[in-house]
Amino acid sequence: MSSKSTPLASLALGALLATATLPALAADAAAPAPRFAPLTLDALNVYQKPLGEQVMKVSSIGLGGPYNPLLRSPVMGQRMFDLLYYLRWNSSVPLRLNEFAILIIGRQWRSQVEWFAHGPLAIKAGLPAEVVADLKAQRRPANMKPDEAVVYDFVTELTTNHGVSDATFARAKTLLGEQQVVDLTTIAGTYVTVAMLLAMAEEGVPAGKEPPFKVGEP
Repeated sequence: MSSKSTPLASLALGALLATATLPALAADAAAPAPRFAPLTLDALNVYQKPLGEQVMKVSSIGLGGPYNPLLRSPVMGQRMFDLLYYLRWNSSVPLRLNEFAILIIGRQWRSQVEWFAHGPLAIKAGLPAEVVADLKAQRRPANMKPDEAVVYDFVTELTTNHGVSDATFARAKTLLGEQQVVDLTTIAGTYVTVAMLLAMAEEGVPAGKEPPFKVGEP
């Protein structure tokens, strides 16, 4: 037999390979089940319930997302909730920039839950939709305001270079001030922790909701 495949044989082989990849593609398309069983408020024990009740007052995703694993360690979860509460609602960083920093981390981690929760909040807080779209497409956003540009550069340098250049630090200190620089750094680091919790627990967006990042997208 010739070592060269006939056109018919090539077609048959192509069909076989295509069929063989279907289960893999289907598996990729299906979001994994969370590694921690979802919790309801009624199911929480005496240690978890106070935290669960606080979460339900502020969370757009209920007891899902990072709260699902955090409730497994309620004392630590309460400390984390208190920190997140400060960073979300009482930080010295203006809400528009606060949400932008969270989105930068969410995009770096390709965090479905962080982007799902904070994308709309960032736009509502005044971050231009085109800035959000550029960030989602992994482009340095165009037409940023000076304070948005310094947040982008500061957070990106800190998380990718593990440091901030003197020039970027000077810009941040001038535009934001010392307290905001400290709070901004803590926002970035804390939301890396949140992204890690979400990734470890394989938490997805709420049931029936479309994930922001589609299969095959970077």
